[in-house]
Formats: sequence, structure tokens, C-alpha cells
Amino acid sequence: MRYLAYTMTAAAALLAAHAAQAQDSNQAEGSNVEVLHWWTSGGEAAALNVLKEDLQGQGIGWQDMPVAGGGGTQAMTVLRARVTAGNAPTAVQMLGFDITDWAQQDALANLNEIASEGNWDEVIPQALQKFSKYEGEWVAAPVNVHSTNWVWADASLMEELGLEQPQSWDDLIAAMQKAKDAGYTALAHGGQAWQDATIFDSVALVTGGPEFYRKALIDLEEEALTSDTMKQVFDRMATLRGFVDDNFSGRDWNLATAMVIDDKALFQIMGDWAKGEFLNADQTPGEDFVCFRFPGTSEQVLFNSDQFAMFDQGGEVSPQQAALAKAIVSPEFQIAFNKVKGSVPARTDIDVSEFDACGQQAYEDFKEAAASDNLMGSFAHGHANKAAVKNAMYDVITAHFNGEYDSETAMDELLTAVQINM
Repeated sequence: MRYLAYTMTAAAALLAAHAAQAQDSNQAEGSNVEVLHWWTSGGEAAALNVLKEDLQGQGIGWQDMPVAGGGGTQAMTVLRARVTAGNAPTAVQMLGFDITDWAQQDALANLNEIASEGNWDEVIPQALQKFSKYEGEWVAAPVNVHSTNWVWADASLMEELGLEQPQSWDDLIAAMQKAKDAGYTALAHGGQAWQDATIFDSVALVTGGPEFYRKALIDLEEEALTSDTMKQVFDRMATLRGFVDDNFSGRDWNLATAMVIDDKALFQIMGDWAKGEFLNADQTPGEDFVCFRFPGTSEQVLFNSDQFAMFDQGGEVSPQQAALAKAIVSPEFQIAFNKVKGSVPARTDIDVSEFDACGQQAYEDFKEAAASDNLMGSFAHGHANKAAVKNAMYDVITAHFNGEYDSETAMDELLTAVQINM
């Protein structure tokens, strides 16, 4: 906790200085921003405080509207009800195609002037701009870049079991079998649809490679969806199911992370937001836990990017919204926030020497993937297709993971789900 306290204090000082420069002199003191988000776990809440403290330093109150539930599905349901009632929040945390959907409804404020001042076009990769912009106009401010193809490992269990970092699918399975034989939970997992899909992300990528991932989960090509490769993906998901404990159903992701932290489980396959939980538990990368790309996917990054969309309040972007957007994309905030959150900056011009080993690796992976066209939107986290398609695919993947379908049936059902909801 001392690490977080220090980080937050330093972050607040940096961001307050930045805010003082950016703040419009005629902004009314005591004004508020109402922010709808789903950052409710310990590590996430700690990271969010960086932004709250920045705005408070500008005289802007933070009206918190948290909606628990990783992935944001519940938050989007609440948002829909708020907008329908004519009471949209000031700003909303969003992912991928959810931003596009709201922009299509002309519900989001135009951030072009702020983006131009901050040179966003030059420092934010095109893969992220696909979701930050709509018809060439900036409508969201990217907070970070998360990636989903990570494995988090208990360092003490790896040492106890004599395990090295797995380099292949077969290595991964062999390591988990050794943990299971020793009486440990081999794979910490929460039985929620988005978590099942998060594992599916990595399994699809390692099984078929980036070309298959694009064809099947981004382009939704029938040939890929019904291929032998897709059947192998489902077969491998069934294999992983055999390493999950009996009480996984309904478990939140951070509770699965806690199983690794508490030496009860060997691995967790989860996005890099999990690192925030390890840090929040005073654990050190490379000593208490180990991070590595899902074996066989080291050159690719499956990403999602938390962004804040500013809802149109009936006119120009408000001074409060402008201050929030400027703070979010500033280098100072990007460093301070992402050090705590477990993610990496959305900008490619940041010095991350202050980051821990996992963070430095993640940032280099991100920049290299962006430069080599290997930065691909995560299907599981709404950066491959619209919500209706994603959610329909969720249902099939979860049904298969829970034994309701065999692999052949799951493949057929997946194609049907895609065709109905495209």
C-alpha cells in the first residue's frame, strides 16, 4: 500500500500542475463532472483516484457513478436507461464499438479542438483512433491500452513445482497438470461470459495465428468460423476447463486474481488490469508474481482501450468536459494512471522508465505491435465487432465452456449467432 500511496501523491502533484496550465480561467469553482464507470476493484479504484484528485485540484467536483461488473456490460445497461430518461452523465467510460454506437446516435460531444491542441493524431495509434473517432471527428479520449493475451503466475508455486515460463501450448498444459497433480488449482478463473471470452481470445490467437484471428473474430468469415482450426480452438477451451476449480461459476475476475496472490492457484489468463490487483496487494513483479504473454502470442497484442466519451450536454463541450479530456491524454496523467492501473499509456511518445518490468514489457510490445500491424482489437472486449455480435458469441463460448455443447455443435452455433446478429 505504501507504493500506491506514494504513486498517488506524486500523481496528484504532477496532474495538479498540468491542470493549472490547462484550466480555463473563467471556469466556475465547485462545478462537477458526473462520471459513469465500472472501475470498482481495489486496483481499479486506486487508479481512478488519480483522475479524481487531478480534477479536484482544478476546483471540479467528481460525482461518482460506479456500476460494478468487469467488461462494462452492466454499465452500458445503466447508461441506456439514463440517456432514455434524458439524464446523460457528463462522461462515461466506454470500450470499442460502444463508442461507435453512441456516436452514430449523435449523442457524443466533439473533441476535435482539444485533440488538435494536444496533437492526438500524431501520438495515438490508428488502431485506437478507429474507436476514438467517428467519421473523422474525435469523440472520446483514450485513457490507456490494456491487452488480453497475458498469463499471470504465482512465482512461489512455480518455484515449488520446478516450473519455467511456458513457451508453447504444450508447455502451458504440462505446467498446469503438474499444479493440479500437486493439489493446487491450476487455472484461476471466474465463470462469467466475458472472462470465458477473454481466454478464448488467446486460445484462438495461438491456435490459428493472427491471420486466422482476424478472419474469424474480426472479419467474421464463414470459412474461418467453420474451419478445423475453430474446432481445435473449442477443443482447447475444453482442455482448459479441466484445470478450473469447481467453484468458479459467477466468480469476479479480481477474486480469481486473489487466488494467485494467495498461493492457491498457479495461473490466471486475464488482461493486464490484473496487475493492479497484485500491486494493490503489495506484490512485486518478478518476485511475487510473473507476467508473460500467452505462450505462442508474443509478437501480437490483443488490445482494448478504456476511453471516456463526453456526452453532448446540449451545446459546446463544457469547460469541465474539456478539462477532463485534456487531463486524460496528458503525458503526466498517462504515466501516473497507468503505473497504478496495470495498463500502458495510449500515447506512443511516453518515457516509461518509471514503470515496473511488466509495464515496460507491455509498453514495448504495444509500440512494436502498432508499428507492425499486429495491434488487433480484442473480440472479448468489444474491439472487434459490435455489441450484438459479441454478446451472441459470448453465449456460445460460455455454453461450450460449461459443457452444454461439444466442439462441433459450438462451432455451428457460433456461425448461427454471428449470422443472426450481423
